[in-house]
Amino acid sequence: MTSSIPVVDTRSAAGSALQAVLLDMDGTLVDTEGFWWEVEVAVFAELGHQLLEEYREVVVGGPMARSAAFLIQATGAKIALTELTVLLNTRFSQMIGRGVPLMPGARRLLAELAAHSVPTALVSASHREIIDRVLATLGPENFTLTVAGDEIERTKPHPDPYLLAAARLGVEPGRCAVVEDTMTGVTAAEAAGCRVVAVPSVAPIPAADGRTVVRSLEEVDLGFLHGLMTPPPAGR
Repeated sequence: MTSSIPVVDTRSAAGSALQAVLLDMDGTLVDTEGFWWEVEVAVFAELGHQLLEEYREVVVGGPMARSAAFLIQATGAKIALTELTVLLNTRFSQMIGRGVPLMPGARRLLAELAAHSVPTALVSASHREIIDRVLATLGPENFTLTVAGDEIERTKPHPDPYLLAAARLGVEPGRCAVVEDTMTGVTAAEAAGCRVVAVPSVAPIPAADGRTVVRSLEEVDLGFLHGLMTPPPAGR
């Protein structure tokens, strides 16, 4: 059963412990998970292999090295991991050069966080080259900092990216709200001790203690995020 959503009209920031908001990128703010899969299918087709749809849930949200390694193993493709990683990133970079669609509610949420000067970080398993391209659409001014998957030794599902973002912002992980679209990212954020809002993109994400699952970013605003940190009044 999905966690109950705080009622924005009756909640305020008063007493909220929220210090920062940490956001995933692919599938959370921008509708690019389908782009990644399209690139992976095309590249492996050129290598003489057909990707099964069931592979998609395995690779979604994962770091490039892990996803690429899985696909090589699953298909038996004769290509080195480093070569495949470069190839996939290059093709994806070319694809998003034609424009990146935002997820519903993303632009409004980012604008609201910026208007209220909420420390905000973009925390992605994608490489720096990809993040910088997407930032042209998202607006770099909307983020206090960004963390890329190729700039940290262990990326998602390990907690390191979120711990690093919190440390650089000078905030406590337990007082950060994280928005993620995959179980890989949710696992990373929860391991870091953050409060998580899951907005599933490709695969479903079950509700759990300390985790709120919503259907769209259109259900998320600053009052909602403050509500995650604010205990409900007695008797509610």
